[in-house]
Amino acid sequence: MFGKGREDRRFHWFITIFLCFIVLIVAYPLFFVVIASISDPQAVITGEVLLLPRGIQFTGYDKIIHNTELQRGFLNTIIYTAVGTSINLVLTVCAAYPLSRKDVMGRQLVTAFLLFTMFFSGGMIPTYLLIRDLGMINTVWAMILPNAVSVVNVIIMRTYFQTTIPGEVQEAASIDGCGNLKMLWKVVLPLSMPIIAVMILFYSVAHWNAYFNAMLYLNDRKMYPLQLLLREILVQDDLQDMVSLGDDSLLKNVLTTESIKYAAVIAANLPVLLLYPFLQKYFVKGIFIGAVKG
Repeated sequence: MFGKGREDRRFHWFITIFLCFIVLIVAYPLFFVVIASISDPQAVITGEVLLLPRGIQFTGYDKIIHNTELQRGFLNTIIYTAVGTSINLVLTVCAAYPLSRKDVMGRQLVTAFLLFTMFFSGGMIPTYLLIRDLGMINTVWAMILPNAVSVVNVIIMRTYFQTTIPGEVQEAASIDGCGNLKMLWKVVLPLSMPIIAVMILFYSVAHWNAYFNAMLYLNDRKMYPLQLLLREILVQDDLQDMVSLGDDSLLKNVLTTESIKYAAVIAANLPVLLLYPFLQKYFVKGIFIGAVKG
């Protein structure tokens, strides 16, 4: 018994050390971006910033605050995320709830059709031609409608409805005179807050980080999301790194871009990081029930 307890303690210490090492690997890049955003950009470029900031300054944040284009991009991203997530959530619920009902004819066929679209699609060029012919180029809808619903999320929510909402509750509501819409609104959705929180998290993060559709469908810079503007900053910084730094004006431009780059990364990801703690308790429960069972 004593030997077994000692082995358990060794295993416990091994797991603890291993997990701490993993946390360090995952957390350090984020920590580095934070300290680099408030450090002297020349110290960052020369590799002097490792564990503590050097020459603390807030030039990057000041440039972001006073940059009207980045402010507009931030507002555009908020609009795309809010409207897109709302549409995603409504369509996902409307698709998942009927597919979870055993009394719906042909639900297996519809599910198979949805699964088919996960593996086969028209491709980027046919999709672009479709968006163009629908007149959505350079509009808000080009950022929202092409990804209006995710089949994976529909399957997760359908599984949650099937395994978590008791059939007896729905039958009782039906006997009391509830129609399908009233049952969905009054019975199913109030019992589905964990999976709804998971869907909000999945869709909002996807919209917040989206930039590829903007590259394809948006030509007006006033409609660019924040992530696309951030990508331009990163690409511009990479191009400048390949240029000789003999010119003082070019060097100053590179240092300023370096400060803006790290500050923009923090500003772009801070809202998502603040969202996770509020949805964490729902996230773990909802994704476990929705994805593992069934």
